[in-house]
Amino acid sequence: MSSYFTNDDTRWTELGDGIRRKIVGHTPQLMSVLVQFDRGAVGTPHAHEVHDQIAFVVSGSFEATVGGVKRVLKVGDAFIAPHDVEHGVVALEAGSTLLDQFSPRREDYL
Repeated sequence: MSSYFTNDDTRWTELGDGIRRKIVGHTPQLMSVLVQFDRGAVGTPHAHEVHDQIAFVVSGSFEATVGGVKRVLKVGDAFIAPHDVEHGVVALEAGSTLLDQFSPRREDYL
């Protein structure tokens, strides 16, 4: 992994159902990932056994649910989902994008 991320040189990986991602960078202890959603796309509720996650809204807006509590998040907002806490999102606008950060990194993304 390079010490630099260049957005224009990094392609989106299509995940299906209106969701795509770009890995920004990672170390064994930390990973940052851009995740972009079409309007209405759903990040299905789930929990991580090991990974803590912070999701920062870069663009658009989301209805987020963390630990059973729903909130609408806009640009500059974030949610924190420690491991074993269920969380999910629904994109409210086209091109809504999260910067997801995981600790430790998601080996399944590599």
